[in-house]
Amino acid sequence: MAPWGNLVTGSNSSFGQSVSLYLTGIPGYENFHHVISIPFCVLYTIGIVGNCTILHVIRTDKSLHEPMYYFLTMLSLTDMGMSISTLPTVLQVFWFDAREIEVNACVVQMYFIHTFSLMESAVLLAMAFDRYVAICDPLRYSSKLTAQRIVYIGIAIVIRCAIVLPVIVVRIPKFTFCRSHVLSHSFCLHQDVIRLACDDISFNILYGLFVVACYWGVDSLGIFISYAFILRSVLSIASKGGKLKALNTCASHICAVLILYVPMIGLSMVHRYAKHSSPIIHITMANIYLLVPPVLNPIIYSVKTKQIRQGFLKIFLARRFGLN
Repeated sequence: MAPWGNLVTGSNSSFGQSVSLYLTGIPGYENFHHVISIPFCVLYTIGIVGNCTILHVIRTDKSLHEPMYYFLTMLSLTDMGMSISTLPTVLQVFWFDAREIEVNACVVQMYFIHTFSLMESAVLLAMAFDRYVAICDPLRYSSKLTAQRIVYIGIAIVIRCAIVLPVIVVRIPKFTFCRSHVLSHSFCLHQDVIRLACDDISFNILYGLFVVACYWGVDSLGIFISYAFILRSVLSIASKGGKLKALNTCASHICAVLILYVPMIGLSMVHRYAKHSSPIIHITMANIYLLVPPVLNPIIYSVKTKQIRQGFLKIFLARRFGLN
């Protein structure tokens, strides 16, 4: 195998030449990459097929044309975007040992990974608002969350998340990379790329903190406030059965929030406080952060949501027995 860890390319953007970065699979296990690729392929397949199935179920079942399922559609599209953003480079590393990636291609991948990640957080905030209205103000649920307003919310999420990152990612191709050009993962992350730059990266760091605070921070605060009102409303319900029924409608969303935010916080903590820990830890946390939500969200919603579960069963039975 090529000694990528000791490689320092002579080309850099200050001379107007293309810069190549090098992706990393699992250090020390390069001879087993083909075997290691199997669970990755399984996860990608589950994530993409599961989310496609949810989209198909919602599209074909008119009884699911309701606000909750429109937001679930947004979540599934975002999950698919996250999976598709990382899929090409992960497979090229594990299948073909093709580790080189041109910096502009790396920037494009980085943009989509982080944009879809921000979009997923925003969609979860919108879903929290949906649950808040459904439980705390059920009589005006349909009037508040009309189809037109949901479309506006979706457009606002896309615009909000798409315009914030170009400010920092457009600077990256202009950086000089005079140290190692080896990335820590099999895909491009902003914090991973800028650590290789020899230029002043203070703006990227500060702007990254701004994005975390104003996007992740605001979204998580909004979700927390929504559930504070939901919990107060649920506790005011007299019957125990009514309380459990109300909370059960939020169970899938709560799980979706946890499987996005917990790995994200874990990855941030590893990058911040465990810089010199084993590369396996960094790689594992990054893959959990990007692969687990798209895989688990369809499973959670198919298990916890009766209508989605029935839709899955109809599709399975139709294919199993050749039914229409």
